[in-house]
Amino acid sequence: MSIIDVSDSDRQIYERELQGFLPPKIFDAHVHLFDRSCMNPTYQCLPRSIFGKFGGVFTLEQCLDWAKALLPEQEFHLNSFGMPSYDADLNASAAYSGRISDNRRCFAMSLVSPRDTAEAVIRRVEHNHLIGYKAYLNFVEGKKPREIAIHDMLPAAQMQAADERGLVITLHIPRPGRLADPVNQAQMVELCRRYPRTRIIFAHIGRAYYLSNAIGFLDGIAACPNAYLDTAMVNHEGVLEYAFRNFPRDRILFGSDAPVAFLRGKSVEVNNQYAYLMGEDYAIGTSIYDASHAVTFTTFFYEQLRGIKLAAERAGLSRAEIENVFFHNASRLFQAVATRNYGNRKE
Repeated sequence: MSIIDVSDSDRQIYERELQGFLPPKIFDAHVHLFDRSCMNPTYQCLPRSIFGKFGGVFTLEQCLDWAKALLPEQEFHLNSFGMPSYDADLNASAAYSGRISDNRRCFAMSLVSPRDTAEAVIRRVEHNHLIGYKAYLNFVEGKKPREIAIHDMLPAAQMQAADERGLVITLHIPRPGRLADPVNQAQMVELCRRYPRTRIIFAHIGRAYYLSNAIGFLDGIAACPNAYLDTAMVNHEGVLEYAFRNFPRDRILFGSDAPVAFLRGKSVEVNNQYAYLMGEDYAIGTSIYDASHAVTFTTFFYEQLRGIKLAAERAGLSRAEIENVFFHNASRLFQAVATRNYGNRKE
């Protein structure tokens, strides 16, 4: 079980910067939840794994405890999926997601591999009353990571099945260029137009963690009414402001990427690149660890909230729009899908 290390400095950030800004309800649309039952028997949490801080797993109970500590005055709702790892048992992960979700305050999605048949995916989703699925490039085989395309991650049969049911798909786009990559740009729009009943959430604002990777690259999906963005792990106020100004605000969802967001650090832009400046020695993407402890860090979670606050002020979001981004946009979307497919009942 993890230790919730919320410091006096963190509490001051909440009281001085966030308390008067955050709405009474927060919906986190991007959370990874799993327990040991979700993983293959050989699974071991490596020493520098980001999950090491949390005991090698991250359960609903752990998440709610962290949310209570970091958001003491907010009612917390969430949408979750498992850990996208080779060690994950996708059926077991979906079963766990189904057990912890109620399709009222806690929603969940299945992980999918392109090897899965559409029939297998739909059985996994419907049996567990899930609202959709998340594709991740880790599960694509036979291609170098830099060559993977969106269509490799989401076969047409899987997409057609999702479209027939009006499901939600969260997509972590591939390729080194991310949002700015021309192949991604074309396939993102193609996916939305070919499957108009599917709601497609492009995670991490299309993985645009630095400003030049975002400017000019939201227009295509902004014109697609079934395209959404989540803000997971984006704390760059310039990127967030650009999204608020250039993408429909009623289709932007707050997401944190917990439990990664509960580590101490900040994503920083360096020469049209980004890096995770880390206050804890865990391996995460392009990380730089402050081994000399020259800087006092708060959590990525609070840095994301700070970034959203500054971006919202600069872009002129109304109080109602702020509440929509933090809660209503996600709640309406996921509730509608759950009600359409299951009558909003968990049996």
